[in-house]
Amino acid sequence: MGATFVIVLREGFEAALLLGILYAYLAMIGRAQSRRYVTAGAVLALGASIAMGVAVSVISGPLADLGPDVIAIGVIFLAVVLLTWHGWWMGRHAREIRGEVQRRIDEAHARQRLWLVGLIAFTGVFREGAETVLFLWGLLVQMDDAASWRALAGGVAGLVGAAILGWVVFQGGRRLSVQRFFAATSVLLLLLAAGLLSAGVGKLQGLGLLPAGDPVWDTSWLLDDHGALGGVLTGLVGYRARPTALEILAYGSYIVVAGTAFFPAVFRRKTHGGAIAPVANRQR
Repeated sequence: MGATFVIVLREGFEAALLLGILYAYLAMIGRAQSRRYVTAGAVLALGASIAMGVAVSVISGPLADLGPDVIAIGVIFLAVVLLTWHGWWMGRHAREIRGEVQRRIDEAHARQRLWLVGLIAFTGVFREGAETVLFLWGLLVQMDDAASWRALAGGVAGLVGAAILGWVVFQGGRRLSVQRFFAATSVLLLLLAAGLLSAGVGKLQGLGLLPAGDPVWDTSWLLDDHGALGGVLTGLVGYRARPTALEILAYGSYIVVAGTAFFPAVFRRKTHGGAIAPVANRQR
């Protein structure tokens, strides 16, 4: 439930921010009447996202003939790739979103093609919706029926939370730092993707496609990953009560490698800091 809440909260908030930027900028340039295109684009994108979710559930039936484990592994690794790409893109372009959206709105009005404003809303919201569907699919294939319903409840809660946060930001809420919100959720998404990668490695070991190994430790006596709390931590941060060495290696390697993509500014500061210090010492 925790993992689906974080994913839907993050993706929904990004969609809300995009729509807020569109609405606010159209009002600022005296084009408030064009908001109807934004609304229409967002509604169509929501419908397309729901249709994609239905299509994914439908095609997963015939694909089951390939074997549930094979499908689960494919979906898990696809979710890892998408989460990594998403974290990389947001880490480099998050600050440019507002200026890019405003530039595209200006171009649409200059060309008298106001429907392009609706297309901006549609593509932005549908992208977030499509990513959400695929991310949730990657999580749900690992769960039983009872856990799946809890996960869906978490997703609904995340959507409600995203709507509330979006409303707070564009009502002038000053206590919510958008940068801190994205930084915190990026950490959670990094851990979530690392956990998914580790789970995929474990499934490959179970199929005999990777060398199996004995558990490095066993904390099931303290916190079972099939229990209520352990299950939440498993979905949210990839907790394993009895991990193999390969699962641990996959988890740790992903954190190190993908962390540079999720938080490029942090690593740039460290690099620049290390390069400046010797110069300062020579000046003394």
